[in-house]
Amino acid sequence: MSRVSTIRNLGPKVEKMFARAGIHTAEEIHDLGAEEAYLRLLKAGIRPHFIGFYCIYLGLQNRPWNDLSPDEKVALRKTFDTLVEGAKAEFGDHSAIEAALNALGVGARRAKKP
Repeated sequence: MSRVSTIRNLGPKVEKMFARAGIHTAEEIHDLGAEEAYLRLLKAGIRPHFIGFYCIYLGLQNRPWNDLSPDEKVALRKTFDTLVEGAKAEFGDHSAIEAALNALGVGARRAKKP
């Protein structure tokens, strides 16, 4: 089994995000595909980020993160927006709750203390 970070464009930070979503190997991500893998990140409370999505998409094709054609970028943006809206509808939008927890320093993504 290979580490998540063996997928092109994905590093240790993304590996930790996938672990939080219960995904621990590159093979799992390959089996799920970019859309389902990203949906699992959203379900785990990861904040949506378009570049993060297309880095996964391109990484699974062993392409550099900046290798999108303009047409491909438009199509991926539509897919990303659909995933995010679907996740909000299915799992709720917890961004306000997470912001409050982060302000207290107890959220999943703790705010840095000065």
